[in-house]
Amino acid sequence: MASRSFLSCAVTLSLLLLGACASTPRHSRPSQATLSPAEAVEAANAVLFRAMSLVGTPYRYGGNTPASGFDCSGLVAYVFQDAAGLALPHQSAAMSALGGRKLDSDALQSGDLVFFAAGRGISHVGIYVGEGRFVHAPNSGGTVRLDRLDGAWWREHFAFGKRVF
Repeated sequence: MASRSFLSCAVTLSLLLLGACASTPRHSRPSQATLSPAEAVEAANAVLFRAMSLVGTPYRYGGNTPASGFDCSGLVAYVFQDAAGLALPHQSAAMSALGGRKLDSDALQSGDLVFFAAGRGISHVGIYVGEGRFVHAPNSGGTVRLDRLDGAWWREHFAFGKRVF
């Protein structure tokens, strides 16, 4: 099955990574024009529900599977591949460079990517779930969790959102 092959390859590649966000993109995403509006809503909902199902999974630097744990970009890449068959890079900055219009926080829809910058560029990514909340793997330990965009750190470091579908 393609999903198992991808996961096997992703696990092997993650073991070779020097850092959680150090690999180069493996695939580019398909054009948004390839999905009808109904298909885009269905894909975004699948992403939303899969992300929510992973809340509580342990954080692991460089992790990209439920069994091994997740870092921020590993979580996002896994969810989009598993739920929607869409391969994203395992690097938050590379994800932020994908095509599409940058979105302000008030324009976000469920399933959108949310990016945060600290220091010189994009350093964190999560998946917007609605009502001001997003799922992410925090970069300081713990587990995959649901946080609010209006939390002090997140509000101050929010860079933009991107709609993938």
